[in-house]
Amino acid sequence: VQLQASGGGSVQAGDSLRLSCAASGNFESINAMAWYRQPPGQQREFVATISGGNDGTTRYADSVKGRFTISKENAKNTVYLQMDNVKHEDTGVYFCNVFYYKDGLTRAAWGQGTLVTVSS
Repeated sequence: VQLQASGGGSVQAGDSLRLSCAASGNFESINAMAWYRQPPGQQREFVATISGGNDGTTRYADSVKGRFTISKENAKNTVYLQMDNVKHEDTGVYFCNVFYYKDGLTRAAWGQGTLVTVSS
């Protein structure tokens, strides 16, 4: 499975940004998709996740609740992250992650990352 993330860029605090990540390749189903980020000089951290199929249950890190929205398009195997009212501390490389089912096993894949820079 390959993940192609896009949508990163440089914005001002208070602006909005939308990230996209499309999954392609050979798999039977997607169990969940998620976004993580790695701020400069820090470890990768969880941002948001959405369950696969028709469920669509979401969960967010406390730091982004009320500002970020994760969504998906099942037909396109694509997950989005709508980032509103961004803050300087949202700066980092954003990675998409997918858990998928193939050949009787649940597997994980990571995208290459897209950089988000927020100027205060």
